[in-house]
Amino acid sequence: MPYRPGFFIWAAMCLTVATLAWSGNALQEEHRVSISPRPTAHVDGHSHTSLRSDVNLVLVPVSVLDALDRPVTSLPRESFRVWEDGVEQTVTYFSQEEGPVSLGLAFDSSGSMKKRIETSVEALKLLFQTTLPSDEFFVVQFSDQPRLLGGFTADPAEIQRRLGLVQAKGWTALLDALALSAHQMRSARNGRRVLLILSDGNDNNSRFTESEIRNRVIEGNLRIYGIGLFHWPRFLQQLAQETGGHILSAQSLTELPDTVQRLSREIRSEYVLGYSSGNPQADGKYRKVKVELLQPPGALPLRHSWRRGYYAPAK
Repeated sequence: MPYRPGFFIWAAMCLTVATLAWSGNALQEEHRVSISPRPTAHVDGHSHTSLRSDVNLVLVPVSVLDALDRPVTSLPRESFRVWEDGVEQTVTYFSQEEGPVSLGLAFDSSGSMKKRIETSVEALKLLFQTTLPSDEFFVVQFSDQPRLLGGFTADPAEIQRRLGLVQAKGWTALLDALALSAHQMRSARNGRRVLLILSDGNDNNSRFTESEIRNRVIEGNLRIYGIGLFHWPRFLQQLAQETGGHILSAQSLTELPDTVQRLSREIRSEYVLGYSSGNPQADGKYRKVKVELLQPPGALPLRHSWRRGYYAPAK
């Protein structure tokens, strides 16, 4: 082949461009957020975590509140009826007690929270005034992206220390924060698993979708509670209702301490109803659960919430 200077110059330029492109892609991979959305979820029955125990018992947590949002803890088993997919079930297990909680706090530190951070952190101290020895907690801070501020700890003072380092800036990746919180909750030690969200607005910077978050929360057997400062996304209201949780709104910062205390009492006060499902199919499908609260005629109305369903085991 004859010597062609132009050919070798052209080849060298191509090699340089390819090297730069590879380096740029590698750099992007290095700084990519560690959590990644999974493919669109389908009910395939292979990886679902349900309310079921090893002895085929379905456990349904139920919270009951009076008209002032105070927990009602004196109801007998006969006050509850349970249905699964429209078929009434026989309640064979019943309890009402304050058990240990694994609680994840998703704390909004976006720019809109700048004037609310200090008051919010101070109010959250009330959440940890009545802890049990086996309680455990973690905090996920979120703005442009979520960040886990350490793993589980049983020390409320450590949670306060972590929150004291939070600074407000950036956008709101709320759904990504729930994804990271659900992932962290996989290592929880307690059966009661709660995600408490404190935020002042809608998501505007997440990569996860609402349907992906819904599936992760239900599969993880989590209950969603939330404190909305002035505004609360409808999706999270629906998610709280579906998981047996509750959303409260604080219309001013002065209302925040009382709102935190009300939710704290509710999180720790619940009934647990257990039944053996009349459906023997191990098909991995989602099953709807309905709980009816029976009250004597003329009694003051009560409000109850419960986890609305679970995934059946799969073969």
